[in-house]
Amino acid sequence: MVRIVSPNSQPMFSSSSSSALSWSTPTTTPTTTSTWMTETVNGSHLFNIAGYSLLNLKGIGIGNYVASDTFTAGDYSWAIYFYPDGKKVQYDAPYASLFIVLASEGTDVRAFFELKLLDQSGKGRHKVHTQFDSGPYTIRNRGSMWGCERFFKRTDLETSDYLKDDCLKVHCSVGVVRSYTKGPKIYSIAVPPSNLGQNLGLLFETGKGTDVNLEVDGETFAAHCEGHSSDYEGSSPERTVSQPSSHVEDPSGSFLDQSRCMQHERPKQAPNVPWTCPVCFSFTKCFPLLVHTSSCILRLIFLLSAC
Repeated sequence: MVRIVSPNSQPMFSSSSSSALSWSTPTTTPTTTSTWMTETVNGSHLFNIAGYSLLNLKGIGIGNYVASDTFTAGDYSWAIYFYPDGKKVQYDAPYASLFIVLASEGTDVRAFFELKLLDQSGKGRHKVHTQFDSGPYTIRNRGSMWGCERFFKRTDLETSDYLKDDCLKVHCSVGVVRSYTKGPKIYSIAVPPSNLGQNLGLLFETGKGTDVNLEVDGETFAAHCEGHSSDYEGSSPERTVSQPSSHVEDPSGSFLDQSRCMQHERPKQAPNVPWTCPVCFSFTKCFPLLVHTSSCILRLIFLLSAC
C-alpha cells in the first residue's frame, strides 16, 4: 500500500481508502451595478435691445435679425435672434419673431426652451413662449433654432408695457437634457518602472552612501551593506576586526569556502547584542545572520563577476 502524506497532517490519499469525491463550493462572483442617468443642465441669458425705435423707423428688413452675445448651457453655446420685421413673408400683418439658436457644434441636442419678453411696468404680465411644459425639443445641428415666428404684432408692441425707454428686455432659459450610464468608479495608479539597476550603478560609480570597501586583486571597490546600523539599546558595538574593508586574496577561489573560514564570534555582552556580519562587519539585530551574510556574499560575487 502506497500513501502520500503531508507533514503534520493526516494522509491525503490512500490506496485502500474508499471515500467519495468531494467538490469545493464555487466562488461567488461579486455583482456590479450601473444606473442610467438623465438630468437637465440649465442656463439663462438676459438680452437688452436698446434703440428699438430706430429699428422700427427705418426697418432692417424681413429675415434680418439682431443677435445677443452667446451664453453657455449644458456645454453648448446659444444665442438669441430677434427679427424686428419678422423672419418670413407669409402673414397679413407684420410680426416680430424671436428665436433661440445653437451657436456651437452639436448634433441632436435635446433641450427645453423658454423665451420671455419682460413686462417693464412691474405688473409681471410677461409674454412667454415655452417648451418646458411639454417634452424636450431636438436641435439637429449648429444654426438650428427654436422659437416663434409670430411672437408679437409690431403695432401692438410699440404701444405696450414691454417697451420702456426705447428698450426691450428678452429673457431666455435653456435646459439641456443629458443622459449617461453611471457605474462603479475604477481608479488606476501608474507605477513607475524600477530604477534599481540605475541606482546601483550610480552607487558603484560615485561611491556615495557606501559603508564598506572591498579590495580585490589590489583594486578597492566601495559598496553598501543593508542592516548596518548602530541604533539599538546598549553600548555602541565594536567591529570584530580593526580594518574597515574585506580583503580577498584570490578572486578566482571559492568565496564561500573563504567565508566559512572566517572567525565569527558573538560579542561577550548582553544576549540582545546583535551579531556581526563576517563579510561587511555590520551588525544585524532583527535580521537572521545567515540570510544577511548570504546577501552580502551574493553582492560581492556580483561585483566580482562584473569586473
